[in-house]
Amino acid sequence: MEPFGNFSPMRVLWWSIGASPAYEIFAGSTEILGGMLVIFPRTTTLGALVCLADMIQVFTLNMTYDVPVKLYSFHLILFSLFLLAAGSRRIISFFFSDRAIRPSAQPPLFRTVHANRIAFILQVTFGLYLAVMQLHGGIKVWYTRGGGRPKPSIYGIWDVAQMTIDGQIRSPLLTDYDRWRRVIFDFTTSTSFQRMDESLANFGSSIDDESKTLTLAKDNDKNWKTNFTFDRTARDRLVLDGAMDGHRIHMELELVDRNQFSLVNRPFHWINEYPFER
Repeated sequence: MEPFGNFSPMRVLWWSIGASPAYEIFAGSTEILGGMLVIFPRTTTLGALVCLADMIQVFTLNMTYDVPVKLYSFHLILFSLFLLAAGSRRIISFFFSDRAIRPSAQPPLFRTVHANRIAFILQVTFGLYLAVMQLHGGIKVWYTRGGGRPKPSIYGIWDVAQMTIDGQIRSPLLTDYDRWRRVIFDFTTSTSFQRMDESLANFGSSIDDESKTLTLAKDNDKNWKTNFTFDRTARDRLVLDGAMDGHRIHMELELVDRNQFSLVNRPFHWINEYPFER
């Protein structure tokens, strides 16, 4: 609900990838696959090749969309090349010659079988530990900021159909800075109000469903706080009443049907007679 030109390059990249959950899963699975393969000695070369290909793509995106993990992704490329260095001749021969490739020699780390077995178990255990820690962190983010996060009972994008300030109806004029255009309830701890000129005012918020109360606060002013009562008269109708900066506010809101957006309702097409580009 914000002009595309206001987005930073990083936000454009983040939201473009986020628009396709299937691609998100594919890209993430590739990174996981490469990381898991490098744990085991027999599959280290394959894992390093997967990591190298994937990290080159990630590094390119970071450089071209100004994502602030450029050095980190470049270091992962160097790590992949380091793992491939020992077998570089065999890899070059595999891709650029028709000669038979000799089996790789993998000298044991220790002299005894027992010591090598312990080293292998420790290596795999450490790799699995890292995988579990990353999985735990990913699940935590999913349930706090991702699609599995708690959503407010009045979740959604709401158009302000009518707004009165101190009893005076405010027409939806683009020049009216005090007239809201939309109210966006996305998180349980924040609410966004959009003005007629498309600029956003973000507030910390909390919703009490029992008392039907919306409490707003400003991060830059700890003493600023206000309350609105809300009444959901229908599934797609919401009424807000309260005060803000010494003025009485009354708003009648209409829920925007997200399925009307092409980004949401456009299904998959195996064959397209014509490009669908809007």
